[in-house]
Amino acid sequence: MTVQPGDMPCQWVRDTTALAQMAQLIAKEDFVAVDTEFRRRDTFYPEVALLQLSAAGQCWLIDPLTLTDTQPLQALFQQTDLVKVLHSASEDLEVFERWLGVLPRPMIDTQKAAAMLGLGFGLSYRDLVQNLLSVDVAKDETQSDWLVRPLTDAQCHYAMQDVIFLAQCWPILATRAEGSGCLPWVFEESAGMVTGGRGPLAKFKSAWKLNSQQLAVLLDLIDWRENQARHRDRPRNWILHDKVILDIAKKIPTSMPQLADADAIPAGVVRKEGKRLLALVEAASERGLTDPPAPLPTPANSRVRKLAKSLVPAMGLIAEELGMNVEILMPSRELELLASFASGTSSLPRPPHWQGWRKLAVIEPLELEAQRLLGGHMHAG
Repeated sequence: MTVQPGDMPCQWVRDTTALAQMAQLIAKEDFVAVDTEFRRRDTFYPEVALLQLSAAGQCWLIDPLTLTDTQPLQALFQQTDLVKVLHSASEDLEVFERWLGVLPRPMIDTQKAAAMLGLGFGLSYRDLVQNLLSVDVAKDETQSDWLVRPLTDAQCHYAMQDVIFLAQCWPILATRAEGSGCLPWVFEESAGMVTGGRGPLAKFKSAWKLNSQQLAVLLDLIDWRENQARHRDRPRNWILHDKVILDIAKKIPTSMPQLADADAIPAGVVRKEGKRLLALVEAASERGLTDPPAPLPTPANSRVRKLAKSLVPAMGLIAEELGMNVEILMPSRELELLASFASGTSSLPRPPHWQGWRKLAVIEPLELEAQRLLGGHMHAG
């Protein structure tokens, strides 16, 4: 029978004593369901507002606004025989890195687990619960301001359901994964999750077109914005928008009027930061790119694109044989990267997540198929 939020009391944790008592109870369990509520509308760093945990048929709401010592929580998150279960964990990990200074390990992301069991890629928490527990999760409080106290009864109910149902979903997923033989892969996939994504430079897809001077300016502007965003705790694009950075890098302005002519640059930025930006641009353009980053991705040529397209059916067959959603095997943008490796046209490093289970089950079979296709094409030619 599915346990509902109303079936258990809402246990608040607002001080170190209560936190230590809770941690002592959870430490005896095999796993704990974890979720956070936070705000990130106008800041660089997420502002943690609430932490929810559920284990052993109990649920706790931890108030970060009143805690003065998080050490029991840090120890719990690093306990090696306690699995931390989250859903779509990437933003939660940023919260923990900033707030606690540690990431939960070992960890399971049930969104990834669901895709590896063929339940759907990028499955929402609501759809996961509906699929596994036949429960419709209300999302009425999604836009709540979780930093305001006291929280309403509706907010508490919403926060509790996010971990109470998650704690019931994980054993079902674990049993299915164990039955299909992919449980170690599920743990491995979640263990590879880190904060930071692909980095700020990844947004600038046309960076490969820039010359040495322009690329040096681009990289220095990105670094300056990153430092400013962290120091001021404001979103990156509030400091300087991507398109402004790219336009400045392309034009390399040498005067205030030229800087003011950059695409969509706010007048306030020119007034307050203009001299500093011009000095940065001048220094970077004079220096050029003496220490280039890893090779920038360039658009694939027609041969590589054709090979990548020819590999799509093979990837579909692999997904079908594994019982997984095809998107979890490899992002579509990486199929062209694999094709470029197979055809000998890429100097990029191999992505780190191409190791482990994915190397054995996905990368090596696709590379064999690519060589077969290339051999057939060469023979036909």
